[in-house]
Amino acid sequence: QVQLVESGGGLVQPGGSLRLSCAASGFTFSNYPMSWYRQAPGKEREWVARISSTGININYADPVKGRFTMSRDNAKNMVYLQMNSLKPEDTAVYYCNARRADLGVDYWGKGTLITVSS
Repeated sequence: QVQLVESGGGLVQPGGSLRLSCAASGFTFSNYPMSWYRQAPGKEREWVARISSTGININYADPVKGRFTMSRDNAKNMVYLQMNSLKPEDTAVYYCNARRADLGVDYWGKGTLITVSS
């Protein structure tokens, strides 16, 4: 059974930091690129960052470049998102995603809420 379980969400003040974690199970984690997405209230879900299966290649959406850092630990089947200099506009539910279009699979976690507010 495939599972992606996000954790680390919460309330943080503007300028603060949080680290999200995503625990993966039920599939060969090291074979999958991983992504983080987010969905703010009343908005469409948007892509935040992506890391290749090896962790060598990482890409970020423009709004988070220079502030967020994505990483993975293939030995632990974990992916992380370190978020610094948080802004109110970062408030959203953050989702972990594993996708292999060539295999026709697209796995999602249930999300974790980040609220950036003073």
